[in-house]
Amino acid sequence: MMGAVRIAPQPEPVKLLHFAALRPLLLDVQPATTSAGKLPQMGAGPRRHARSVQLRSGVATAARKNVILATCCLSLLVISMDLTILNVALPAIHAEFHLHGDHSEQQMQWAINIYPLVLASLLILGGATGDRYGRRRVFQIGLTVFGAASVLCSLAPNVETLIAGRFIQAVGGAMMNPVALSIISQVFPERAERARALGIWGAMSGLSLALGPVVGGVLSQFISWRAVFWINPLICLAALVLTAVYVSESKSATVRDVDVIGQLLLVIGLFGLVFVLVEGPWLGWSNPGIITAGVIATLALLSFPRHQSRRNDPLIDPRFFRSEPFASATAIALLEAAVWGAFLLVMSLYLQSERGYSATRTGLMFLPIAIGLLVVSPLSGRTVGRFGARPPLLVTGLAIITGSVLLMLLTATTPVWLLLVIFAVAGIAFGTVSAPIISTALAGMPLDRAGAAAAVISTNRQIGVSIGIALCAEVAQTAALGDRNFIAAARPLWWLGIAVGLVVAGLAISSTSARAERSAGRLAGLIEGSRGVSAL
Repeated sequence: MMGAVRIAPQPEPVKLLHFAALRPLLLDVQPATTSAGKLPQMGAGPRRHARSVQLRSGVATAARKNVILATCCLSLLVISMDLTILNVALPAIHAEFHLHGDHSEQQMQWAINIYPLVLASLLILGGATGDRYGRRRVFQIGLTVFGAASVLCSLAPNVETLIAGRFIQAVGGAMMNPVALSIISQVFPERAERARALGIWGAMSGLSLALGPVVGGVLSQFISWRAVFWINPLICLAALVLTAVYVSESKSATVRDVDVIGQLLLVIGLFGLVFVLVEGPWLGWSNPGIITAGVIATLALLSFPRHQSRRNDPLIDPRFFRSEPFASATAIALLEAAVWGAFLLVMSLYLQSERGYSATRTGLMFLPIAIGLLVVSPLSGRTVGRFGARPPLLVTGLAIITGSVLLMLLTATTPVWLLLVIFAVAGIAFGTVSAPIISTALAGMPLDRAGAAAAVISTNRQIGVSIGIALCAEVAQTAALGDRNFIAAARPLWWLGIAVGLVVAGLAISSTSARAERSAGRLAGLIEGSRGVSAL
């Protein structure tokens, strides 16, 4: 008699991330535990701990959730605004510190660039630290460090101290930003409410960036450039109090080991690259120091992916780049952020050095960007949810091209109305990009890897801002020397903007094609397969 045939149970299908759940996700978000109280494990690297994530009161009321969201958005306000708030204050800083000579403009560039550079280098580490030692604890430490560093910046007796203060600010910001987003993901577990909360978070990010030059211009002209740092300690103090009262401690159920070597390679590579771009035009590209820094940076950046591929718990999982949508999204994030960083700095220099505008008038010229971001950011998110990422990414690429072409027409007497049009187009370009690049990056990504993938996108955007600012070195040198060829010195950047717009438009089509979707599906299967093997 033939026995009954046993049919092996089939594995559950891979759960893929739907964009509506995490629409404007910007940084590393650790997912909540599963119904079994554990998270799926990738490889054999991360150590597992049975830690639940709960609010102190058990179930949070809607009011309490909104207070926690507002607290996290306060941290984002100071972090994002400080990316751009110093641009308009540069002439005042230059004058107060009596900076002269070629080296002075290099110092000014480092005062701006050190902040996004350190932020980019430490974002992923900051998120992992919060998961390991407690999100509320790390968030509070970050707020304290950021507030104290802002006080140091406001009291800086020289530009070197200002640069050091900005460095410490970024260390605090790297602890706050990813942890705040993790807190939001835990407090808003339902798909609809999490999408709403993250939509508010994304809008706050764009608005803060656009308001930076406006606030910086008004404060630096009517009070002092030091006043741009006075508001940070007050906001950080308010966030500290609200965190202590409303936010409960939480830790990740999966704790990753700290990749010290990978972190060092990333820092050395990024700092070396930016050093070459900033100092090269001043010292000369054949300078031994520039050549040495370039070689070291290249070796570090080439070694980083090789090192990551050998680890079970890498900072950045190299397998993500096998997904064409993810690889395209990282490229778009880097390129659009580079154009954004260069545009903000060059236009600040143009309005003040070339046009002779006051700090306040310069800041107010940036208002169309803020308005554009406010209008198009929510429209972009809804468009992605309904029609996919391709339409808004195409709008981003075309807007970058249009803005760059208009910038080619700049002269010392360009009509104000045309300048306002240029700033409005910039608001459209950079207001439409956040939602679709996150949607593209997370296409087909397993749920428990979504946070790590989004963290790479956010890191790339900070790297792009640093590179964009560094590319302005020659333009800054022209402005410092009072050369009337300022417009000509900036023109290569606008040609670069046209090229970036074309690349973004091309990637908008290729990254949303059927072929790209298949590559994302293969990545999901690969990650799920490795997880199943490790469990045997």
